[in-house]
Amino acid sequence: MVTDLTTETQQDLLRVAEALADAARAAVLPYFRADDLTADNKLSDGFDPVTEGDRAAERAMRDILAQRRPQDAILGEEYGHTAGESGLTWVLDPIDGTRAFLSGAPTWGVLIAVGDDNGPRLGIIDQPYIGERFIGGFGVARVDGPHGARRLKTRAPRDLADAILFTTFPEVGTPEEGLAFRTLSERVKLTRYGLDCYAYGLVASGHIDLVVEAGLQAYDIQGPMAVIEAAGGIVTNWQGGPVHQGGRVVAAANPQVHAAALEILSRV
Repeated sequence: MVTDLTTETQQDLLRVAEALADAARAAVLPYFRADDLTADNKLSDGFDPVTEGDRAAERAMRDILAQRRPQDAILGEEYGHTAGESGLTWVLDPIDGTRAFLSGAPTWGVLIAVGDDNGPRLGIIDQPYIGERFIGGFGVARVDGPHGARRLKTRAPRDLADAILFTTFPEVGTPEEGLAFRTLSERVKLTRYGLDCYAYGLVASGHIDLVVEAGLQAYDIQGPMAVIEAAGGIVTNWQGGPVHQGGRVVAAANPQVHAAALEILSRV
């Protein structure tokens, strides 16, 4: 655990995180909507695609970390774990939403986080094609995009019956987890599907109230978690505990809607 980070270190981590996002953008965009884009399947039973865009983006980020933060550990979806000695770990998902990427839909993103055993201190959700970057941590809660920069702030409390809920797949996790999600879905005003990591950016920017998922990995959630928490939201597992290592995730705009969602989800 890293107990204290100087202002100088925080600023360096912010600069490096943005450099990683810039490098990933440059590496991945030539592959998006390319006529010859293909994907390998990571699974023998089912479909979990990986493209050369995924690999190129992670390699580009790792190259920068080797130059600028060689003392830090790395956990990446495509190239696994690299040990470090600083107590800090960079958690990288070069394309969160490869199915969307493969389909030409601009709802995928590059996820970057840096933190310690207690969770992320800083996170980025970057959508290279749209040109939107959500940044949260070290006193920063900002989105940069086509309309300039603005502060991130999650939605104010409202009744669950007025909430907007997102998840990536209608089939959420196990049958029991899916039933819990459907029970929650019946209580909200609107449920939408399929935005991958971009939905977490919508929580952070105050457009929706909840994202609920199951079966996530650390690299799926740490970047979005840091962004949402910096914007005033809360991200936990379905029992209200830590979730930075993945699993069942509920990301909420505020403690009130979080508590209302947990009342249903925690029964599983």
